[in-house]
Amino acid sequence: FFLKQAKATLTVFVTFLLIFMLNYYFDFTVYDVDGGRDLDIFDINEGILGKKQKKKPQKKMWPKTIPYYMQDDLEINAKGVILKAFEQYRLKTCIDFKPWSGEANYISVFKGDGCFSSVGNRHVGKQRLSIGTNCDHIATIEHEFLHALGFWHEQSRADRDDYVEIMWDRITEGKGHNFNTYDDTTSSSLGVPYDYSSMMHYSKTAFKNGMEPTIVTKIPAFSDIIGQRMEFSDSDLLKLNRLYNCTQGSTFLDSCDFERENICGMIQGQGDQADWDRVTTATGGPDTDYSNMGKCTGSGYFMHFSTGRANTGDKALLESRLLYPKRGYQCLQFFYYNSAGPSDTLKVYVREYDKANPNGSLRLIKTIEGDIFGNLTSLWQLHHVSLDAKMKFRVVFEGTKVEAGPPSGGQSLDDINVSETTCPEFIWRVKNFSHVMENTPINTPIFSPLFTSKEGYTFQMMLYPSGREGYQGQLSAYAHLVAREGDTGQIWPCPWKQITMMLMDQHPHIQKRMSNQRSITTDPNMKAAGSDEFFWDDPRKVGVEVTDTDGSKYFLGPGYGTAAYLTHLRAKSRDFIKGGDAIFLLTMEGKSTRYTRCILILGSNSDKTTLALASSLSVLAVMLVVTVVSVICVKKKYKKRTNNNNNNAVILNSHAS
Repeated sequence: FFLKQAKATLTVFVTFLLIFMLNYYFDFTVYDVDGGRDLDIFDINEGILGKKQKKKPQKKMWPKTIPYYMQDDLEINAKGVILKAFEQYRLKTCIDFKPWSGEANYISVFKGDGCFSSVGNRHVGKQRLSIGTNCDHIATIEHEFLHALGFWHEQSRADRDDYVEIMWDRITEGKGHNFNTYDDTTSSSLGVPYDYSSMMHYSKTAFKNGMEPTIVTKIPAFSDIIGQRMEFSDSDLLKLNRLYNCTQGSTFLDSCDFERENICGMIQGQGDQADWDRVTTATGGPDTDYSNMGKCTGSGYFMHFSTGRANTGDKALLESRLLYPKRGYQCLQFFYYNSAGPSDTLKVYVREYDKANPNGSLRLIKTIEGDIFGNLTSLWQLHHVSLDAKMKFRVVFEGTKVEAGPPSGGQSLDDINVSETTCPEFIWRVKNFSHVMENTPINTPIFSPLFTSKEGYTFQMMLYPSGREGYQGQLSAYAHLVAREGDTGQIWPCPWKQITMMLMDQHPHIQKRMSNQRSITTDPNMKAAGSDEFFWDDPRKVGVEVTDTDGSKYFLGPGYGTAAYLTHLRAKSRDFIKGGDAIFLLTMEGKSTRYTRCILILGSNSDKTTLALASSLSVLAVMLVVTVVSVICVKKKYKKRTNNNNNNAVILNSHAS
């Protein structure tokens, strides 16, 4: 026992010693898109709200499909984020958007002095909505379009004073009108209780004239909840769907966490030799479901095919209810736990129905052996499978016991979602994110693996779990371009590729997730601060040389992102961290590519460090000696090279794993 404790202690010590040395000797070049400030809408609009008043809505609403036009003056990054916001509306509501083609009334999106919109359909033909500088956050854009759809700020409700107190003496002079309330005929609650978590609510510091809050919640626990700019809250969606009589999201197809006995209309397939059982635990694993992680008495179900009880060659088929596609492409997302034999397989099919095949025709989409890396796993793993069904279909899971294996165990499924969206492509798992946030020193980054887009650009995410200097209690996130010697085929400076960094809310139902994301776009004309070099030029020219943990070398370009990505308080809310895990979805997309997404998963409670630098004391000792010697040598080399070229350095890159 004491030897194990000593190993664990030494592992943590060496890990943070290495991180300290890396950050002591080397500075990473990063640029904050918003000047390092966590800007809310009222910060961005400071000085102009007196001129840009939202007008009272007309009685008529917009049609469910809203024509829009993006003006040429919009920033490129804003255009991409607007399209992402539209996708969230389509997924979670019946509201859709289409490019304007001559309709009498439409929304014209332009780059004005801030973020603002009229309330409701004004019936003026061209109705303007501004997405100005620093307004290119997805929640800010969704917020402004909610105004256009007919919604006022949450704290403008007639019953506002029952839930919050406005501290009028703390409000900046001339800004008091922003805290007006409106009667039920103007700002209807639509029968929904006051929502502290609404994306339409001001934060507690809105328009403050000093250090004290301007809005005090009457339930103190909600003081730091108001003002969230992540995603629609459940009540935001409830009100919007009530107002527009929505019954289902435009691109949503199905979701199932197996909590109900009808298993969401799924059926056992015909012609198989075994069944998938609805259980709360399985011999050989898993011990709990993924939806609730065993926390809720009387719930926590998942589907399990017991390969331990099955005969060699037995198959078990689980089929979704009938689904009716519109777009011709779908994303199947599910959590999979594999405690079966190493050769047992899980196959994903679609069963498609047409006149020639009234009983359906099976088409294989993907075979999964082991976990996402082909290994057996003792964890629930997130999987994505891209589908391309163009006719009525079912999703079919086929578990097969290929050969004799362990007497217990099997294959388990939970939290299945199907939507007409594009799928992520890469998954990376790092462990115990809560521990990482609490124990990583400030100004100390961890790095994702390298990911390559379909257009051949390689990128990497740098995350400061405890924030950068001056941003304690924040997650700070930056995107870097990467290049290796011998890379060819890319255009430099990298032209107009949008990189999105999303922290996934792991709620079982895809429509109820409030994920947090930020996007940046590579502007080929952008210059590095105080330099004539292009910021997004070839990392071999403007970056630093990095020695990876496997000994390979690559060049890391400067980082672009935000020091105020998300507060620790919000990161610990909802299901951002689940079972110790946090999941980041990253995309890199351009004009001629679909989404390139990767997943960064942080955390398992069983591990006390995320930087797995060694597996034994002997390896740790050797690495410590080698690293100390290497850093001393690198420091000398770095100083020498810095005199000649400030953009070159050799560093040991530490990955979380």
